[in-house]
Amino acid sequence: MVQTLKPSDKPIRKEFCVDFQAKLEENGFANRLVFTDESTFHLCGKVNRHAILGHGKSTSHNRTSSLFSEGERFYSHNVFGSFFFVEKSIIGYIFQGMLSEWLFPQLVEVVPGFILQLDDAPPHRHNNVHEYLNDRLPHRWTELAGANDLSMLCWPARSPDLTPCDFFLWCFVKDKVFEPPLPEDSQELKQRITNVLNALTGNLLSRVWQELYYRVDIGVSPEEHT
Repeated sequence: MVQTLKPSDKPIRKEFCVDFQAKLEENGFANRLVFTDESTFHLCGKVNRHAILGHGKSTSHNRTSSLFSEGERFYSHNVFGSFFFVEKSIIGYIFQGMLSEWLFPQLVEVVPGFILQLDDAPPHRHNNVHEYLNDRLPHRWTELAGANDLSMLCWPARSPDLTPCDFFLWCFVKDKVFEPPLPEDSQELKQRITNVLNALTGNLLSRVWQELYYRVDIGVSPEEHT
C-alpha cells in the first residue's frame, strides 16, 4: 500500500536493474549474494498490509498487539535460520548487533566473500549500521547508501518486488504458520516459524531465484513486458 512507485523512481529502478543484471551475470556473484529482511508475526495471524505483497490466503482473525519481529537471512539456495528480536521495535544499534553477533559469524564460515543486500528499512539506514558495513564489508553491500558510503549498489526505494523475502518468503511462511488452529503462545509461534523455514526445499528456493532473474529482466526492459 505504501510501495507504489513514483514517477521519479522509474529511471532509478531501471538503472539499478541494468547494473544488478550485469552483476548477476558475473561468475560467482549470485552464489555470494545474501538477502536479509525482517517481518512482524502476531499470535492472532494479523498481517501488515502496508508491507506484504503477492499471494496469500484470506484470513479473518481477531487483532491483537504486535508480539515480536523475526529476522531472516535468505541465500540463493539456503535459508540461514531465524533471529528473533525480543524488542518491540528494531532500531539501528539493535540491528547492527544482530549483524555482528549472529549473522556475520555464520556467513563468514559458509559463504566466503558474501555480499549483503539491505533495503531502505529505517534500521538499515542507521549511521551505526553504515559505519559497521563500511568497515567490515566495503563494496560488498547494497542499500540506499550515502555519498560517502562504500556500498556496491544503491538498492532502489519502494522495490519489495525485487527481494525474495518480500515477494515470496514472508507470504509463504505466514500462510503455513497461521493455518488454523492458531498458535497458543509465543513459543509455539516461534516453533512453527522454525519448522516452516527448515522445511523449505532446494528445488523451491531455486524456483524463487529464477523468479528474481525474471523480475530484474522486466526492470531492465519494462516496455517489453507490458
